[in-house]
Amino acid sequence: MKRLYLALLIGALAVMTACSADAKKDDNEKDIVKEDVAEVDVAEEGTYSLENDGIDQAAFDKALAAFPEETPERIITTSVPLTEMLHLLDVMPVGVPTSTNPIPAEFDAVERIGSPMQPDLEVVANLEPDLILGAETLRSTLEEVLADFKLAPTYLPTESFDHLKLSFKVLGTYFNKKEEMDEKLASILEKENELIEQAKGKEMPSVLLMIGTSDSFMVMSERTYLGSLVKKLGADNIATSVLDVKETFAPANMEDIVVADPDVILVLASGDHGASEDMFKKEVESNDTWTKLSAYKNDKIEILDYDVFGVTSILNVEDALTQISTYFYE
Repeated sequence: MKRLYLALLIGALAVMTACSADAKKDDNEKDIVKEDVAEVDVAEEGTYSLENDGIDQAAFDKALAAFPEETPERIITTSVPLTEMLHLLDVMPVGVPTSTNPIPAEFDAVERIGSPMQPDLEVVANLEPDLILGAETLRSTLEEVLADFKLAPTYLPTESFDHLKLSFKVLGTYFNKKEEMDEKLASILEKENELIEQAKGKEMPSVLLMIGTSDSFMVMSERTYLGSLVKKLGADNIATSVLDVKETFAPANMEDIVVADPDVILVLASGDHGASEDMFKKEVESNDTWTKLSAYKNDKIEILDYDVFGVTSILNVEDALTQISTYFYE
């Protein structure tokens, strides 16, 4: 059974990151991830703005300092979220990853370099890049793959909502794309302010987040993209507060879940990436423990769209926040 859980964990991680791996990070990687975007106390400092964007300055400075002094002209990215950011900033790369997740149509003619975890070294070399952008969670994997390549990648975090803001601001600043950067950041911050106002005076629910794999369902912690959105909205993820889940994904223990009795259950299910909505319905039908939960009795079990919540995406982030808020605020 433990082997089965381990297999499920690996599969779920591959699905959710879409452009990252569950690799063991070195000290530099841990520093960047730990120096995440610090949440600003909006009640004390007012609403978010371009001057008060909630991005930790020290983390921003450290990430920006990792880039070469001379602005590159030939850029390769191995990450879909970072590819989206270059598109929004009107920066044209010479190489983008091959992925089942959508690449901006404007980059259709751009050379595909292979998968985010295993880029084609011959293609990369032929493109003669002067900057390779990679996702922070793939640092260990890419350093091994590109060990003999003359140019080391520059990494940015992309796993969470706050990571998206941080990395987008770093890229916009580095490439001197202030107008394009400010336009998107202002839109995201406006959405945050809207939801903060909407939440005033409301008691936030307790939430269970689950992901469907090919033959089981697992609990999702705050370390997932979906978990970061729920945390941003101020809801209580019982994976952290009650179940004490340490991993990004963990096997679902129904006895513990019944004791925690979450108000809302959000299920990320996709037929293309694991368990479909029908499979989850069969799971509920085959296990009457689900019927004991308040979320089941109150019709608060929601199936989420994988295309919106399954991968980190700065293009979809406002839509994702809006959709999640309807389960909490209305």
